[in-house]
Amino acid sequence: MAVEEYKQNDEAAMKRAIEDGVEAVRTKNIEGVMSLYAPEVVSFDIVPPLRYVGADAFRNVWEEVFSSFQGPIGYEMHDLTITVGDDVAFAHSLNHISGTMNNELKTDLWLRWTACFRKIKGMWLIVHHQNSVPVDLQHGKAVLDLKP
Repeated sequence: MAVEEYKQNDEAAMKRAIEDGVEAVRTKNIEGVMSLYAPEVVSFDIVPPLRYVGADAFRNVWEEVFSSFQGPIGYEMHDLTITVGDDVAFAHSLNHISGTMNNELKTDLWLRWTACFRKIKGMWLIVHHQNSVPVDLQHGKAVLDLKP
């Protein structure tokens, strides 16, 4: 099999894993979400602190997110781009999150997602993960109402 075929197979496998992860977020399936991450994952997320180190710390974040929503979470990925190397890859997209929080607040925002993957024992796992939202530097506030 040619190198390009391997990369196409790897890209397809990564896309399936990401899509499964999105479905796991929608249904609040913590095991499905965590299956994407390497034990040593480092995450820069939109909620404090500045970083999370390790899958256990990041699991706690996902559990808090899941418990803060009533019912399922609306989660969509747009413009997913995957770039695959031999044992390292990255992906990025614009993601839309919607739903009703336990405090009745309706959430409807877009964020930027970037993930760095490493091939570990034949599986592509996220070793670095970052979510971000644009910031209005003049006013020092997140801008949560932008749409692509």
